[in-house]
Amino acid sequence: MSFARVRALVIVGVLAVVALVFVVMALVKDTQGSAGLGEGCPDDWPRADVTLRDHKDVKINVYNATERRGLAANVGDDFRNRDFQVQKEANQKKQIDDVAVLRYGPKGVGSAHLLRAYFLGDAELEYDPKREDDIVDVVLGSNFQQLATITEVNQSLGDLGAPVAPPGSCPMPVDG
Repeated sequence: MSFARVRALVIVGVLAVVALVFVVMALVKDTQGSAGLGEGCPDDWPRADVTLRDHKDVKINVYNATERRGLAANVGDDFRNRDFQVQKEANQKKQIDDVAVLRYGPKGVGSAHLLRAYFLGDAELEYDPKREDDIVDVVLGSNFQQLATITEVNQSLGDLGAPVAPPGSCPMPVDG
C-alpha cells in the first residue's frame, strides 16, 4: 500500500472518530429532551392538548356573525362533508369583520390549529383557559369567502407548523 493511501485512510479514520465524539456529546448534553412536555409548569396552569386531530375527531359549533342568511348552515354542511362533527349551527348577534374567529379551550388547541388551516391561517384565535370542553366555536365574519380546498389546507398546515400551547398553559405530556 502506498504512503498516500495510508495517509488518506488515517485522515478518514480521524474524521470518523471526531464525528462520533461530536454525536455522542450532542446526545449526552441535550437539554431539550423533555421540551414541550409540560415539565416545570405551574400546577394551576391548564394542560393544553396540542395533538393535531383527525377531521372525524374534531367537534365544532358554527356561528354566523354576518348579515348573510344561512351562512352557518352552508358552512356547517361543508364541514360535515369533510367529516367534522358539527354540533350546532346558529347566528350570532354581534357581527365581526374578520374572516373567522376560533374560540376554544385547553382541550381544543390541536383542533383549533387544524381548523385555522381551513381559513388559510387568517382566522383569529380566542383561547379561553377556563373552557372545559373540546368543542371549537367557528364564528364566521363578513370577510369570509369559502373554506380552503384539501390541497390548500395541507399547504397551510405546513406553513403553520405544529400546534403550540397558548400563553398561560402547558402542553400535555405525550403518551408513548
